[in-house]
Amino acid sequence: MRTRPRRIVVAAVALLTAATGTLPATAADRPDDRSRKEHPSAGGLSAVVRYTEYGIPHILARDYADLGFGTGWAQAADQVCTVADGFVTVRGERSRYFGPDAATDLSLSSAAKNLSSDLYFRGVRDTGTVERLLARPAPAGPSRTAKELMRGYAAGYNAWLRQNRITDPACKGAAWVRPVTTLDVAARGYALAVLGGQGRAVDGITAAQPPAAASDAVLDPARTARAAAELLAADSADMGSNAVAFGGATTANGRGLLLGNPHYPWQGGRRFWQSQQTIPGELDVAGASLLGTPTVSIGHNAHVAWSHTVATGVPLNLHQLTLDPADPTVYLVDGAPARMTKRAVTVAVRGGTPVTRTQWWTRYGPVVTSLGSGLPLPWTSTTAYALNDPNATNLRSSDTALGFGRARGTSDVLGALRRTQGLPWVNTIAADSRGHTLFTQSQVLPRITDELAQRCSTPLGRATYPASGVAVLDGSRGDCAPGRDADAVEPGIFGPAALPTLRDAPYAENSNDSAWLANADRPLTGYERVFGTVGTARSLRTRGALEDVAALADRGALTVRDLQRQQYANRVPAADLAAADAARACDALPGGTATGSGGQAVDVSGACGVLAAWDHKADTGSRGALLFDRFWRRFPAARQWKVPFSAADPVGTPRTLDTDAPAFTTALADAVAELRAAGIPLDAPLGAHQFVVRGGARLPVPGGTESLGVWNKVESVWDPAGGGYTEVTTGSSYLQAVGWDGGRCPVARTLLTYSQSSDPGSRHYDDQTRLFSAEKWVTSRFCEKDILSSPALRVVRVGEYG
Repeated sequence: MRTRPRRIVVAAVALLTAATGTLPATAADRPDDRSRKEHPSAGGLSAVVRYTEYGIPHILARDYADLGFGTGWAQAADQVCTVADGFVTVRGERSRYFGPDAATDLSLSSAAKNLSSDLYFRGVRDTGTVERLLARPAPAGPSRTAKELMRGYAAGYNAWLRQNRITDPACKGAAWVRPVTTLDVAARGYALAVLGGQGRAVDGITAAQPPAAASDAVLDPARTARAAAELLAADSADMGSNAVAFGGATTANGRGLLLGNPHYPWQGGRRFWQSQQTIPGELDVAGASLLGTPTVSIGHNAHVAWSHTVATGVPLNLHQLTLDPADPTVYLVDGAPARMTKRAVTVAVRGGTPVTRTQWWTRYGPVVTSLGSGLPLPWTSTTAYALNDPNATNLRSSDTALGFGRARGTSDVLGALRRTQGLPWVNTIAADSRGHTLFTQSQVLPRITDELAQRCSTPLGRATYPASGVAVLDGSRGDCAPGRDADAVEPGIFGPAALPTLRDAPYAENSNDSAWLANADRPLTGYERVFGTVGTARSLRTRGALEDVAALADRGALTVRDLQRQQYANRVPAADLAAADAARACDALPGGTATGSGGQAVDVSGACGVLAAWDHKADTGSRGALLFDRFWRRFPAARQWKVPFSAADPVGTPRTLDTDAPAFTTALADAVAELRAAGIPLDAPLGAHQFVVRGGARLPVPGGTESLGVWNKVESVWDPAGGGYTEVTTGSSYLQAVGWDGGRCPVARTLLTYSQSSDPGSRHYDDQTRLFSAEKWVTSRFCEKDILSSPALRVVRVGEYG
């Protein structure tokens, strides 16, 4: 007999108000149960945290402040050092504790060194930027509910610090692990919001200084356009995702299915952390949060599931300033002078005197002298560049996430996006229990229409905008500022009506290319260039994904098990296109030799049979996968194919390996020579040389790199002396396969590939990583009956006062 929803709510409320001695026997009777050492709060905020298998916390609270409290407490328990490190960043204190010249982990900005990071974030703090955003009324600013979550998170994190001893060697006894405030939590959200805009340009913002003497430098538009395109492409390769939603017409029971596969860093402050958040009768959502944030970013509830993929929209633009010849800190707008705002920022430095630097700001945003090391934007006596980032006024993402958590279908997900307009750099893909699907590129972008770009681009912008979507507008004209859409929550951004959206397609899929082919049979067109391209070549990962999901949709009768198989299929699209041709060309080489890049002759005859016998997969047992991987990375993409891309066949082109290209034999020779020099057999199973080390044990890792097109993407550190690919930097992270069977509980399988904790001493440091190595899943415990029946159940009541 099914448990009625009202009875579940009553039971949950009863658990919230129960004394420690009345915990369920499955939790209270265990000898190692910490709940007997915890006590109900004597006042203030509190929550109940129920832990199930793999250390997944199910947080039960009376209201949003208490929910934030339980979330902050439980995140600190698993990830205190990583979370604390992020708070040091947003306070602008990295130089104080770690030294000014040490490298950052790049999780909250692109700053190369601590000093640059601190100068930026200290400037944000000194100018009260986040405080002003917190004070804005909703929907332009965060709701009271979102602020209560932030307040509770800070209190929960602080309570954990007071009540526990840190054992993680990464920060045990460290002075930089300190209590935090609501402002710190909000500042972390702000850092994530501007990650693709100001955060991308931190070094260029903090280094910008007016020229000391008359100077001039003319940028090459074509070269700058290429650099901008390469910069954005590199960002996509570093952090991407796959997600697919299947509609009821393709599934076994007419209900929706969703597979989410975000590719995020395995270390540092952009890791995910898994939980379930419940306020009886108000909110019940499970999924993954980015560390330091109080809401579920990717997840599901009883009715709808969603995931995100990094979008192709460009969340910034540049304004080219015409300067006063007599003063490079004065720029002209419609012929009138406007003086830049000078901001002096002081940063404390370990072992030295404080450092003070000046930043320069304009009506458009900060003056910037580069976007990454490959895209200089020199400040001369006649010209400077200011960066416009519309997410610098966006503190709305928590409300977007809350709207998702409360949604009852994909229409509600879209409604939350239209109401809050809070996602800065991702697409949303969703499916629901009624069989609906959704893809939408509902991200906050500068309102750069193609008409505006045509009318207002400088000569530099006329090259960069078509090539990359980065607009460079004439800052000397007031009519060249981004305008306003009537349905936008604030000026300067697109309103919901302009955003590429696909509803109720048989499938909706994205693998970090533009919205154009979210469904290959229902292409999306008509959007502005700043959102992405139409009719251009797709990545191999997109092409492989579209082949896979279209075949699944055509087959029909899909279940969650089909999603699980897709996640671990580990098909290598590049191999299906090229491996057989490569093997034949290898066999045809005179004498079985090829010339390497150093001019040396290499015997490659042993590689031919290995490539021919390979199963074209990146499973840990696949022989030939490593050889092809090392060869493919060396074969320049621009020289790989004989048949070029055709917009009439975007999934099938380009194709036919160009084995006549000199780069082909060079790449093959170098790959063979490299593996032999490292003592790695050409037919070694992939998992023997693609692994992570946890607890002294090698754990084989399935999957492959971006250029191979593997759905189960992993990017690893190549260390031939250490045995091959010895650590994953980014890749598959929080996996979820979600469906519905007509009952009250969703059918969900999840996996956090790198596990819940970064502490090597935690039992949850590598338990899910071992599952990932074995291509397994965790069965989600979403409903109360499933949580309470967990054999691993451990219940902890947490409160501000112990």
